[in-house]
Amino acid sequence: MNTAPWNEPRIVEWSQRLLDSYRHWIGTDLIGRAPNSIQQARILFEAPAVVVSHGVEPDPILNYGNQTALDLWELSWEQFIQTPSRLTAEADDRLERERMLARAKLNGYFGGYRGVRISSTGRRFLVEHAVIWNVIDLAGHRIGQAATFSQWSALG
Repeated sequence: MNTAPWNEPRIVEWSQRLLDSYRHWIGTDLIGRAPNSIQQARILFEAPAVVVSHGVEPDPILNYGNQTALDLWELSWEQFIQTPSRLTAEADDRLERERMLARAKLNGYFGGYRGVRISSTGRRFLVEHAVIWNVIDLAGHRIGQAATFSQWSALG
């Protein structure tokens, strides 16, 4: 893949699903909407807040991370989209993460999440005020889950 994943047609389409689903559940836009879908995908990819998502596999695999997320988790795009979502949290924090994802699945979204995450190199950081939402297709079927947050701090 080239160095601009936001320009790939499947990522442009997924970015649209992320943004439309956020608006559906939260009632506001995650980012300012652009005149076309490619510009919108780029704005999302370059946003200062973290935006990540995974699919609906039994052990969900990350399928999107904007540049802020890639930097925070210290991964390339190619590495990121091959990572099981559960590995973004330490083993001790995975049960709480699963409970939060289940609540979002049931209610469409969950706001105010706070938890510890771990980068690919073992750096720990505290995420605060995260919003998790179900990603839905045009028919309203759940096709993934996504999260965004703009507050995090390094831990020891």
